Amino acid sequence: MRLGILFLVVGYVLSQFYRACLAVMTPVLDAEIGATAQDLALSNGLWFLIFAAMQIPVGWALDEIGPRRTASLLLAIGGAGGAAVFALAQGPGWVHAAMLLIGVGCSPVLMASYYIFARSFPPAVFGTLAGAMIGFGSLGNLAGSLPLAWAVEVFGWRESLWVLAGVTLVVAAALFLFVKDPEKAVPSADGRGSLFDLLKMPALWLILPLMAANYFPAAGLRGLWAGPFFSDVFGMDATGIGQVTLLMGAAMIIGNFAYGPLDRLFGTRKWVVFVGNALGVVCLVALAMFPGSSIVTAAVLVALIGLFGSSFPLMMAHGRALFPPHLMGRGVTFLNLFGIGGVGLMQLLSGPLFNHFNEPGAPAEAAYSALFLVFAAILSLSLVVYLFSSDTKG
Repeated sequence: MRLGILFLVVGYVLSQFYRACLAVMTPVLDAEIGATAQDLALSNGLWFLIFAAMQIPVGWALDEIGPRRTASLLLAIGGAGGAAVFALAQGPGWVHAAMLLIGVGCSPVLMASYYIFARSFPPAVFGTLAGAMIGFGSLGNLAGSLPLAWAVEVFGWRESLWVLAGVTLVVAAALFLFVKDPEKAVPSADGRGSLFDLLKMPALWLILPLMAANYFPAAGLRGLWAGPFFSDVFGMDATGIGQVTLLMGAAMIIGNFAYGPLDRLFGTRKWVVFVGNALGVVCLVALAMFPGSSIVTAAVLVALIGLFGSSFPLMMAHGRALFPPHLMGRGVTFLNLFGIGGVGLMQLLSGPLFNHFNEPGAPAEAAYSALFLVFAAILSLSLVVYLFSSDTKG
């Protein structure tokens, strides 16, 4: 079990890397294959959307087939195959196809871990384990910043992606060898084991809007908009962008580790999540109001958005307490569908929104300011709905 969880962590490191790598590679992909920031916004959005769409079949597979085969096979075919397609890319369409494949490959890794945590460990520690999983896995966020910028500069982006394809294939093989499936849960007499059973839970619906919105400002900035923002507003090159995104990635790791045990420390999940995301709104508004004040201020605000926007594991713990054992796979993946789907939808919309706000002759920071205000408004509305949710413990 320990080796299995270790390789699931490594698999999640790859998942975090793939979703964040485009921000650093924006300048070189634009120069060599004509993939602009708007093209890469679409690519990143497609990654998140296919990842979200896969949560329904992945949830069924976790409950019925088990995490070992589900995670290993999809990571091998989609993850390694998608990295190979990316390495061969000749234009934006290739990057779109590669990110779709990689999204399929990465889709079961985190939820396979959460399924094992939910089925094999006490409920009270789920939030801590979930946060630690994302915290360790977020090393991929760091690898997708300054280290990737260095590798691209020294070895080339195609060569770097071929190495990643090989590493992904090795990790997939290790998952098949070392992950152990928990004993299959037996439904209760009235438990039909259907996704529709989850949809009948009113308490779940009050969590879903924030589930969809809590992560997308941090993911949108870290995965895509930080690069163009610091390039256009402050004239940063790939190395400078890598340093800023490294700082943000580190803040997101700290946030995931911090959120995890706070429910036991304060005796509440709901209010830890609410206060953290409300502070994230404050930081978004500050960045929107003073986008070009200074590099240091902007970098600190971006890092704080990453810190406060890392409530995903505690939100999963909030929802997980509602699910019966025989629906645990479907339950955690249903939550993840909203969490990742919200990011994907906003990634797709953020490109057209930015173009709409980017008026000719306007200051470079004006369009970014408007985009960040949209992020803050959507997150604020979801917090209003979340106020009516019930707290869950244990």
